[in-house]
Amino acid sequence: MDHVELYVGDAMLSAYFFCHALGFRMVAQAAPESGLEGRRSIVLKQGSSRVVVTSALGSEGPVAEYVRVHGDGVKDVAFSTPDAAGAFREAVRRGAKAVQEPVTYEGAGGRVVKATIAGPGDLVHSFIQRDGGSGFLPDVYLPLESVPTGTEELFTALDHVALCLERGTLLPSVAFYRDVLGFEQTHEENVRTEYSGMNSRVVQTAGGRICFPMQEPYTGTRRGQLEDFLAAHGGSGVQHLAFLAPDIVRSVDALARGGMKILDAPPGYYEGLETRLGDLAGFRRDALQERNILMDRDAWGHLLQVFTRTQHARRTLFFEVIQRQAARGFGGANIQALYEAKEREALRTSAR
Repeated sequence: MDHVELYVGDAMLSAYFFCHALGFRMVAQAAPESGLEGRRSIVLKQGSSRVVVTSALGSEGPVAEYVRVHGDGVKDVAFSTPDAAGAFREAVRRGAKAVQEPVTYEGAGGRVVKATIAGPGDLVHSFIQRDGGSGFLPDVYLPLESVPTGTEELFTALDHVALCLERGTLLPSVAFYRDVLGFEQTHEENVRTEYSGMNSRVVQTAGGRICFPMQEPYTGTRRGQLEDFLAAHGGSGVQHLAFLAPDIVRSVDALARGGMKILDAPPGYYEGLETRLGDLAGFRRDALQERNILMDRDAWGHLLQVFTRTQHARRTLFFEVIQRQAARGFGGANIQALYEAKEREALRTSAR
């Protein structure tokens, strides 16, 4: 992934949040004075992951309209490619809807070619070709002197992007990523609880460098947390961003100091954890429990993960922190736990 771009109500406030709560640093910015008409945009970086936050400078235009419909959310998940124009033409030939024809940005910061296609809902995917230099979009985004935030670097990369989809669109979305973009389906999980449930699939590139877990709601006896997301977000969209941590205990402690709240693990989750997993890979059960860190293992190794409570006014986008000890999966045994935790959070919120 080259970068993820969020459309937000206030780019500077969002950048402050990503820096002081999540450990990112600001590295570039663009505005009308640099050639970006009608919007302000800030590039943030941590490890190999880039996040861009963009806000409108008026009440009209695509950024303002997106925020009106969805609130703050992920608009673009952009892919690196050696040939953006070729990737764009091939994707359109395979059935993708064109959003932006290839555009070249060239200047002192190098040369970048960008082209964009439509994805599920209002999500788009840009193809980014970088030919030398380090500029984000040369002659539009100006580099910033990175100012220390006081927050240590917590993550090394963006591990995956999770999508929440309207009912009935999961399989067509899998087909889009498979047939248009050449992904393959690697996992399937279906969850049922007392009240609701979900059907989910995971699609990845062949090397696993780009990954989208996707889920749609299953009709139950009451509206579940996926329906709550879809109603608040105004349709399909990115439900959470998962960041890869080299030391999840240290990262969770730093998030807590920054004011981030972690979802509670289900009651009884840690009872018999050793029996279920066989061993805890050197971790202490009490250290995991006091931080609500979930743990699973697959054929390759162990996986540890936590999920934050959403910080957004509409209670939509949230974040995952994940540590992989050779594991390639997504915590299949924890998916039910996450769903139940989000369901309890939604019930608590609605009861207030």
